[in-house]
Amino acid sequence: MFFPARPTVRRRALMAAGTAAVLSLTLAACGSSNDSGGSAMPGMNHGSMSSSASPTSDAMAGMPGMGGTEAGGNGLADAVAGYRLTSPDSTLKAGRPAAYRFTVHGPDGKPVTGFALDQTKRMHFYAVRSDLTGFQHIHPTMASDGTWTADLSALTAGSWRMFASFTPDSGSGKGKDFVLSRTVTVPGKATRTPLPAATNSTTADGYTVTVKGEPMAGMAHPLTVRITKDDKPVTDLQPYLDTYAHLTAFHEGDSAFAHLHPTTKVDGDHGGPDLSFHAELPTSGNWRLFLQFQTGGTLHTAALTLRVG
Repeated sequence: MFFPARPTVRRRALMAAGTAAVLSLTLAACGSSNDSGGSAMPGMNHGSMSSSASPTSDAMAGMPGMGGTEAGGNGLADAVAGYRLTSPDSTLKAGRPAAYRFTVHGPDGKPVTGFALDQTKRMHFYAVRSDLTGFQHIHPTMASDGTWTADLSALTAGSWRMFASFTPDSGSGKGKDFVLSRTVTVPGKATRTPLPAATNSTTADGYTVTVKGEPMAGMAHPLTVRITKDDKPVTDLQPYLDTYAHLTAFHEGDSAFAHLHPTTKVDGDHGGPDLSFHAELPTSGNWRLFLQFQTGGTLHTAALTLRVG
């Protein structure tokens, strides 16, 4: 004989199922300068199409690696916690310098004009090609109405993601780090370049950069970067953005963003050869690291692929 479940039992069963569903979603999600520093890197050729900016709900914004509300977030949303990145530019021409215009709107819908300093700048802007072979790091200028302009070096054909990294100095987001992004299409024949194999060493402008450390996804882990030239330790690094090196990383496949924070103390123009970083990369797989450092007034950019377990 069939007896219908009592209301109390049914309610408990529904609550348990709901809790399990939320937990399952949470676990799946967590698994889941010029001043520009950023002329396009020599020899970086160029990639295929990525999808448009994937929106991330405000409910997920506080989850590590999901919303871009902190510098360690993935930055793949154009709106988080009421803050939205907008731009009139969805395409840019290939092979020539271009100006990318954008605005950050706050929860009240108005353009944000007050930003706190982060590593000496109020806005860090990155243009990254979908196959991670193109990279520019720029510090744009803001007009009085809140419109920012990032002066880009020539872009190659393909899909690019434009990241804006900032910290509001007022409002509900005061003191919080945001990374928002949108995609831009550069028309023309685009050829996808495979990501270079994972390695612990690369060269740039005659310098050899070696990364020591084996980070695990979702865990804080120290990384050490050693810089040499002609097999000799480099000890004349100059401060750049209030540190001896700036290190950003992008995940293969989705271009998820991570900023690796430097911990080496700055003391004059004699940094190196070893630099320490705090690394917390949210997902496993290959990450493309871009290290920027300065010697003799010249900014160098080195790139290598790091495998995260």
